[in-house]
Amino acid sequence: QVQLEESGGGLVQPGGSLKLSCAANGFSYALGWFRQAPGKEREFVASISWKDVTNYADSVKGRFTISRGNTKNTIYLQLSSLKPEDTAIYFCAGDLSPHVDGGAAYWGQGTQVTVSS
Repeated sequence: QVQLEESGGGLVQPGGSLKLSCAANGFSYALGWFRQAPGKEREFVASISWKDVTNYADSVKGRFTISRGNTKNTIYLQLSSLKPEDTAIYFCAGDLSPHVDGGAAYWGQGTQVTVSS
């Protein structure tokens, strides 16, 4: 059982930046991020495989960057050029796969990102 814990969310002005962190206590072939805005479905944001292949949703390409820490158990999401529509709860996810219900096998508790002036 992989456990995930996110941190780094907060309030930021449009155009600003935040860096989210996710610590995992076990191995996953792929780790990544989803987000859910109020009244909307949870959506894929970004992923990174154990071989460091990355993937991004079209809505965040060029603005967000996913990366690994010094160990395979930590990933980051750098959010830049933030827009109000990026406001959501961001969830770290483990073992991302299109073959898994919901897109991932494991989920963190979420961290709130609010983009507002």
